[in-house]
Amino acid sequence: MKPILFLLKPGFYDGLGDPFYCPYCMIFEGVLKVYPQLTQELEVRHVDFVKPRHQIIELIGEENQSCPVILFDKTPSFSLPFKVHQYGNRFFLNEPEEIALYLSKVYKIPRAHF
Repeated sequence: MKPILFLLKPGFYDGLGDPFYCPYCMIFEGVLKVYPQLTQELEVRHVDFVKPRHQIIELIGEENQSCPVILFDKTPSFSLPFKVHQYGNRFFLNEPEEIALYLSKVYKIPRAHF
C-alpha cells in the first residue's frame, strides 16, 4: 500500500464568517506542487473539515482524525527524532514537522526549515 496523506479540503466553514483553509495542510499542498513526483508515491486524500472524518477513523481510530496525517504500513527503516504512532497494524504521523521530515527522508526531497 502506498502511504496515504490526508489533507483538509480548503474553503471550509467553522462558525460564522469567511471560509478557512488549514495552514498546515497548505504546506503539503505546496510541497506536492513543487515536487509532483510525490503524487506518484503517495495516495493523497482530501477530507472535509467537519468531524467525524470517517475515512481516517476507519484506518486509525476516532482519536486520531486530525489533519494533516500520513499513514503507512511499516515503521521506517531509518531513525527519526520522534515517536511514530501505531494503531493496529498501521503507523502514522500527525505533526507537520514530522510529516515533512518523513517525506524528505523517504522520497529524497529537501528538508523543511521550520
